[in-house]
Amino acid sequence: MTTRENVGSWLEGGPGGDQGARGARLGLPAQGPGSAAGVGRRIVALVVDWTVCLAISATFFPADETATFLVRADSIVTLAVFALENLLLVGLLGFTLGHRLLGLRVRTAGYAPGGTPVSDDARAPGLVRGFVRTALLCLVIPAVVWDADGRGLHDRLAGTAIVRR
Repeated sequence: MTTRENVGSWLEGGPGGDQGARGARLGLPAQGPGSAAGVGRRIVALVVDWTVCLAISATFFPADETATFLVRADSIVTLAVFALENLLLVGLLGFTLGHRLLGLRVRTAGYAPGGTPVSDDARAPGLVRGFVRTALLCLVIPAVVWDADGRGLHDRLAGTAIVRR
């Protein structure tokens, strides 16, 4: 017989305290440094990154000289600058400008062959993971589909996670 407590624990992500916490299956702490980043911080970091890329695009590759500053940026060039920023900065440093300003970083996350979570070596994910993550991020849809650990599909397929510094 199903009790109210059983249904409640299932809806909250599973039984047992931190076991249902976002990122717990990846071995991430429930709170503090190294925990899964919240959606609010991630969105603000994205806005910061996009604004910087928009400013670069408007300055160096204006599509309309007569428009106001940020409106004159070419959208394809802005996306290309955004992709290049994400590929290089995330792949080599583990964070973008927005991530850094908001106290976030991208780390390798997933499961070892035995099914145990990969430990955090505090290194950047690398250019291959950065490329996969960036390509999927630029498609938008994978970035807005999240799993139970709070990772977008782009992070899940790249084997990464955004965590707090």
